[in-house]
Amino acid sequence: MSTSKLRIAVAGAGQIGKRHIEHILKSDACMLSAIVDSAASGADYARSLGVPCYRTLAELFAAVRPDGVILSTPNQLHAEQALECVAAGVPTLVEKPITHTLVAGIALCEAAEAANVPILVGHHRPHGSIIAKAVEIIRSGTLGKIVAVVGTVLFYKAENEGYFEGASTWRRQPGGGPILLNMIHEIGNLRALCGEIVAVQAFSSNATRNFPVEDTVAISLRFASGALGTFMLSDTAASDRSWEHTSGEDPRYDPAHTDEDDCYLVSGTMGSLAIPTMRLQRYPSEAARSWHKPLPTSVIALEAVDPLGRQIAQFVEVIHGRAKPLIGARDGLQNLRVVEAIVEAAKTGRVVTTA
Repeated sequence: MSTSKLRIAVAGAGQIGKRHIEHILKSDACMLSAIVDSAASGADYARSLGVPCYRTLAELFAAVRPDGVILSTPNQLHAEQALECVAAGVPTLVEKPITHTLVAGIALCEAAEAANVPILVGHHRPHGSIIAKAVEIIRSGTLGKIVAVVGTVLFYKAENEGYFEGASTWRRQPGGGPILLNMIHEIGNLRALCGEIVAVQAFSSNATRNFPVEDTVAISLRFASGALGTFMLSDTAASDRSWEHTSGEDPRYDPAHTDEDDCYLVSGTMGSLAIPTMRLQRYPSEAARSWHKPLPTSVIALEAVDPLGRQIAQFVEVIHGRAKPLIGARDGLQNLRVVEAIVEAAKTGRVVTTA
């Protein structure tokens, strides 16, 4: 492969597509070669950047073969478009969820593996310093055996900002709620932090907005290690206890976290880690463990990085064949499997396994 910049095409010039493009334009290792978007606004945006715009991936591949493609299109298009990329032999970064159904996800994984075409799934948070450091601490045994994790995603999606209106009315319907749109990010984080999730239970409610889709969900999780977890999810809660607000990784959300804000607490037999403030509480020895004794606290220092930028950098390494995807197709599939299990558990009232 040439040592010149890799040529990356981006399909879907919407909000997340433009953020990918921003990082491509900043990169010394890759360049934006084309945009794929059927909307007039996509063509206008491509023109402003001085790159060609194609209406479909078929048009793109007929004209040129890029070194990589980023799919930032609606969820229901991921499977079909990723299969087009696989058939063309082009490494692909597909936004989460990997596909809109498990059946489609399984077919995509099998096709990519058979063709030996790498797929990186856009669960970008593990590329950042917060999750990476937390995983390092937990795997080092600093917390002892993991016992429990508590998490929250609580924020308010304003109805007067167009989020549920016009072309976005699908967010009022089943499949458009916070379980599938937001919880899938958290599942990726929780699996990285605490290992595989083997069973879930859930209660959901739409009592606040009265849309056909849920607005609030209480979730219970069982991990393969025996650890248990609870998670509270709502997009109609006046709170900023969500990853977007507490991590400070996304400048679009204000305010960033303060010294008191956390959205996860991972607890083990020797100590606990609050995330993202990275406050570590740990007993100095096994003999010192008691609720009647002080639990020393320290704060782990972190380097501020943009996980989307690091994800682009890793995609470059994946294309060159120098790295395996940090979040590969099978990982993306398992995140989708757990989320679909939460939907089923909320609907049926049953415990749903995720093996």
